[in-house]
Amino acid sequence: MAGFMLLASASPRRHEILTQLGVAHGVLHVPAPEGEDEPRLAHEPAVEYVCRTARNKALHAHAWLHAGGRPASIPPDWPIQWHQCPILCADTTVTVDGQVLGKPADEADAARMLRLLSGRRHQVLTAVALWARGRLWEALSASDVDVEALAEPDIAAYIASGEPFGKAGAYAIQGRAAAFITRLEGSYTGVMGLPAHETMMLLRSAAA
Repeated sequence: MAGFMLLASASPRRHEILTQLGVAHGVLHVPAPEGEDEPRLAHEPAVEYVCRTARNKALHAHAWLHAGGRPASIPPDWPIQWHQCPILCADTTVTVDGQVLGKPADEADAARMLRLLSGRRHQVLTAVALWARGRLWEALSASDVDVEALAEPDIAAYIASGEPFGKAGAYAIQGRAAAFITRLEGSYTGVMGLPAHETMMLLRSAAA
């Protein structure tokens, strides 16, 4: 694997986690396929949905790169053969009462999600997919998160901050929402969007 890889994600959090782990990587901004963003199939369980989405992202990124796509950014010492580097993708979703909470469409949707999470436990699922050496490597992180009871003024103030938008479940644990979390069982980085342990295990497996 030569120690280099490509992250097919616009998420600054995922980039920061890889940097924290000392993983040399470039970033791919792969155009999304036409149609609904990350559609869920009818009656598809949350685990299957998040794994399928991460897998499809990796396959789409691989096809786009080999059709002429180029990295948006690469380190100064990047190898000439960057198109042969592994490609890492991830997808995160929040589930509560069997519902899958994606990214809020607007303020009303964000408020709805935060009320669902208020005063109870939910699960955060992050699937990681790595395309390397002509095959896919996959892993899943599942974390249980408890949220304190949220008053309506707290919900309104959090939405006004703008932080819920673009976040699965309408919150970012690494941001202001950290004050709402009373307990976490699982992976903090997984809730952020890229589980550090599972990601390193995939990279080691692909390099073996």
